[in-house]
Amino acid sequence: MTEPTLNYVSCPSLVPSQSAEAQHKMAWWSWGPTTAEHVIVCVHGLTRQGRDFDVLAQALLTARGVGVRIVCPDVVGRGHSDWLSNPMGYQIPQYGSDMVCLLNALHAQAPITTLDWVGTSMGGLIGLGLAGQRPSLLPVSMRRLVLNDVGPVIQWQALQRIGAYLGSMGAFDSIEQAAAAMWAVSQGFGPHSPAQWLDLSRPMVRARPEGGWTLHYDPSIATPFRALTQEAAQAGETALWALYDQIEAQTLLIRGAESDLLSREVAECMTSRGPHAQLLEFSGVGHAPTLIHPEQYQAVVDFLLN
Repeated sequence: MTEPTLNYVSCPSLVPSQSAEAQHKMAWWSWGPTTAEHVIVCVHGLTRQGRDFDVLAQALLTARGVGVRIVCPDVVGRGHSDWLSNPMGYQIPQYGSDMVCLLNALHAQAPITTLDWVGTSMGGLIGLGLAGQRPSLLPVSMRRLVLNDVGPVIQWQALQRIGAYLGSMGAFDSIEQAAAAMWAVSQGFGPHSPAQWLDLSRPMVRARPEGGWTLHYDPSIATPFRALTQEAAQAGETALWALYDQIEAQTLLIRGAESDLLSREVAECMTSRGPHAQLLEFSGVGHAPTLIHPEQYQAVVDFLLN
């Protein structure tokens, strides 16, 4: 397998901390030539990291060759990115600001003429917010947007389910043991072979100084998540719908047919307002499709490149 290159960009920290932290580094993985004018940004879910998109990135490069660059960030607090001193910074405004910094840096390095976005869950919310901003904060307008099992309304019971395990890091004797523990809370991803799941799991762990392995993310990402109330979540829906209605990018909405986070009712509503998203459902999958199965990643490839 061709390997991506690991890069970093410095981003301003929006939420002050006692350490007077002014900036942090966000890691990002790059596939394809650095001079390609067509950039596809792929952003992961809440507890994941940028290597989730390895299979999709390779499929895109196979289909388009040197004409496309795929950029997969580790959102701050995850993977190889810095951890924030103030955990209240782990929210969408900071993540969106970081992505703008990244895209401006890429645009300065080599002008972007075509910009597409693939976002799973949290990554989709970041993309929704950036695509719906008027005036745009991006160096070029977003052309196509893939929202993977997420929309303006997030079901409260799904947030409660995620909150039950978020921040529980664990200590594992092996990567295989860590993979088994992650699978126990990841049934919504749908069927995966042991080899597929192990490939997805390797980048999700880091070595512990005292030996063994633990999960790769800052457990403090749970702090603002658990501070969210049902009333606040419902109030945020109005703002998210307003952003969604301003999206001009051609939009593909992917839904796991058994998703507990994106309801069928909300998904259908998204097809009739705003960018009038094209809806594609995958049976036997909940939250969220991993885009590593051929029928899943090929649908994204066809949408972005055809």
